Amino acid sequence: EVQLVESGGGLVQPGGSLRLSCAASGFAFSNYAMSWIRQAPGKGPEWVAAINGIGYRTEYSDSVKDRFTISRNNDNNTLYLQANNLKTEDTAMYYCAKCRFFCSGYNCCPQNSWGQGIQVTVSS
Repeated sequence: EVQLVESGGGLVQPGGSLRLSCAASGFAFSNYAMSWIRQAPGKGPEWVAAINGIGYRTEYSDSVKDRFTISRNNDNNTLYLQANNLKTEDTAMYYCAKCRFFCSGYNCCPQNSWGQGIQVTVSS
């Protein structure tokens, strides 16, 4: 059974930083591309970033490029998202997702392979 458990969210002031983690189990982690996806209240999902199985290829949405960094540790089956210079518009529930293949979008990441999500709130 695929399990993805996010942690590291919370309340942060504009300009601040957070590091999200996602602990994965139940599948061969290094064989799969992974993504971070977020959803703000009243809005649809927004793909944030993707990383391939080995970790050498990454892609970012324009809204987070140069501020966020996706990474992974295949030794301990963990996905990360380092979020710097946070803005109020980054406020959302953040989900890590197991994807069928590497892509710059969330359509390749079935929703039944998303974690339960972690709230990030950026506010002064």
